[in-house]
Amino acid sequence: MLLGYSRQSYYQGIKFIQQKAYGADIVINEVLRYRKYQKRLGTRKLLHEMQGFLEAHNFQIGRDAMFNLLAERGMLITKRKRRGCITTLSKHRFKKHPNIIKGFIPIAPNQLWVSDITYIHLSDDFAYLSLITDAYSHKIVGFYLSEDLSAKGPLKALKMALTGNPDCKNLKELGA
Repeated sequence: MLLGYSRQSYYQGIKFIQQKAYGADIVINEVLRYRKYQKRLGTRKLLHEMQGFLEAHNFQIGRDAMFNLLAERGMLITKRKRRGCITTLSKHRFKKHPNIIKGFIPIAPNQLWVSDITYIHLSDDFAYLSLITDAYSHKIVGFYLSEDLSAKGPLKALKMALTGNPDCKNLKELGA
């Protein structure tokens, strides 16, 4: 008896630790195989993808144990920092209009146009691209590249879309 443990218990404990380390090494090798092709694959997705492998080798590892194993080996994927600027501010004090086209499916061109603004990263600044797209044909019907996020860009994109559309004859209200 050594410190209240039998010799058999002592060696069984050592064997258990060795088996656990061996199993962890096998799991890590499989993780490295996945990460060879998908370098930014997160732990939850990785665990989901590896379920077949784990079941085939009779390994039972949960989410938290997988996180701990990868953390011990320094293999956790850190979230990327947002590099761009924020163009959408949903939490504002202004009136939010309801979505009146929800469920509407266009069956011909020029029934529904959708618009969006995206930023383009330049060497030392940003430019903002306003796009107007036909929801049926997915054709860009108007665009404008602007230096700022003012309403000037989307209005010029709308004017381009309207002047290029043969159905819009009277453009005097827009000042085009």
